[in-house]
Amino acid sequence: MVSDKEDNVGILNIYATFNNTIATLTDLAGNTIGRISGGQITKHDRMRANPTIAMFIAKRVQDLLRDYRMNTLYVRMKGQTGATGIGPGAHAIVRTLTKEGVKILSMSDVTR
Repeated sequence: MVSDKEDNVGILNIYATFNNTIATLTDLAGNTIGRISGGQITKHDRMRANPTIAMFIAKRVQDLLRDYRMNTLYVRMKGQTGATGIGPGAHAIVRTLTKEGVKILSMSDVTR
């Protein structure tokens, strides 16, 4: 069965700390398409790493995906070096994008 619908694939790099969440959308060559952070959504310092703000970041990522006709992503999550784990915003972004119909091929943790 041949599909005439072409899948445009991108890479979503999520840097989630306990102070902020930054999502960078790139193509497969690594060229940056767009970058959204918690500071662009809210000006309250205490809210930037909140999962609710991460849902708004995911909505803006979805707008970028729609503009570039992408519907499939590789997700790379990174936490702060030396921290105990990834911040709360990373999984909220992935959950929101999945609910909106974006296909996620793989998720990886690239924290050092």
